[in-house]
Amino acid sequence: MAGHSKFANIKHKKERADLKRAKIFTRVGKEIMVAVQQGGPDKSINARLRDTIQKARANNMPNDNIERLIKKAAGETDTSQYEEITYEGYGINGIALVVEALTNNRNRTAANVRSAFTKGGGNMGQTGSVSFMFNQIGQIIIDRELTEDEQLTLMDAGASDFSDDSEIITEPNDLPKVLEALQSLGGNSLEILSAEVIYKPTTYAPPLTEQEDIKKMNRLISLLEEDEDVQNFYHNLEDFE
Repeated sequence: MAGHSKFANIKHKKERADLKRAKIFTRVGKEIMVAVQQGGPDKSINARLRDTIQKARANNMPNDNIERLIKKAAGETDTSQYEEITYEGYGINGIALVVEALTNNRNRTAANVRSAFTKGGGNMGQTGSVSFMFNQIGQIIIDRELTEDEQLTLMDAGASDFSDDSEIITEPNDLPKVLEALQSLGGNSLEILSAEVIYKPTTYAPPLTEQEDIKKMNRLISLLEEDEDVQNFYHNLEDFE
């Protein structure tokens, strides 16, 4: 039964990763363009671009797409207007949320995020109002279990934990090194489903039991997912998709 449970868990993670892939391509594409604008198109001297390309490849973005984005960004001037903004706030019943955005129009994005919170029965807060309830970690999701030797190799590269047999945890700054080590194991039929720095809750909100509350939380999540400026968002409601 344990083996079946592990397989089902990995299968579920793969399905979720597939659903997120289009959103990830858009998000990482913006990050590549901003990295080029800030530090130039030469990845040998642009560390941010180098790390972002590695992240794009880990999330299965084709090399042609990556090169096209780099060339496009190198020939444009308006990407410098993009800025990274983090919003914090509370959803229904005091659920904590952190929202990461990359935008060229701060007023538009703030208004959209505020509207999402309001329609979801919550409200935006000040910087630091909920982020203390999260830790930032590097997270890599793969499509199979790692062997003990593979885990030792990744630990040498900076991996700090392995969860659910297909999740690798790192410190944020160690994510590129662990990714590089993991990609060197790729000959062993290993697929990287996603790789990113995330906010992981340190405390969780009580589960929602009222249908109206669940409906509002789903509404908030849907609005954030649909917003093209929102790069990612995190909440502390456990086991709520």
